[in-house]
Amino acid sequence: MNTPNTQLSLFEARSAGESFAVRVSARARRLTARVHVGGRVEIVVPPGVGPKTVRDFVHRFSPWIDRKVAAMQCAAEPAAPVPKEVEFRTTDERFSVDWQISGARGLRVDGGRIRVYAADAARARALLRAWLARAAAARLAPQLQELAARLGFEVARVVIRRQRTRWGSCSTRGTVSLNCSLLFLRPEVVRYLFVHELSHTKHMNHSPRFWRLVETHEPDFRSLDRELLAAWRAVPDWVFRA
Repeated sequence: MNTPNTQLSLFEARSAGESFAVRVSARARRLTARVHVGGRVEIVVPPGVGPKTVRDFVHRFSPWIDRKVAAMQCAAEPAAPVPKEVEFRTTDERFSVDWQISGARGLRVDGGRIRVYAADAARARALLRAWLARAAAARLAPQLQELAARLGFEVARVVIRRQRTRWGSCSTRGTVSLNCSLLFLRPEVVRYLFVHELSHTKHMNHSPRFWRLVETHEPDFRSLDRELLAAWRAVPDWVFRA
């Protein structure tokens, strides 16, 4: 039986006002640092690892953590409870949002207008997130499949997720997972992410051969990779707001 993950209390701050959470995971084989949207730092550790080892790890990787925190922190203050507009930069689409407080619950898209019926803002955001996932599946999955066929890659299937720390991933069985928030990014950056994940269908690592393959299909991958790292700032507040 799998041992459930355990959330421990916060260790001492990395520096003034910068704390980190520690989560013990039975599946973890080594210490890893994760930085979530908004800049929250989580250290995942295998069972039996002591506080001193964790502190030493955080101290050693603080420069990387600081860069990642800066990239994951939203540039703007929290927005309105329900957005007035949704813009998909990837497909150059813009939708106005009309939230109507109602006991009935639902969402309807009429051209460039989204009508949301919900009793409160939290339910309205949940409806928008569900619609975002459907919109991403309808837009991103066909784009990825078309690019794969054109470049000579094989993809078993495409899965759409709403993740806080990953833009995409590729399994050993050829399943490519895409973050629905890619819709908020420039099409050039999204294409690079596609190339990156498709290249993993050939090389399940980040070896020199992997990066050579990426460069074959996207010569400007270095600058696009840096832009992708900082692109969490482009994700609207409502996508992850509870």
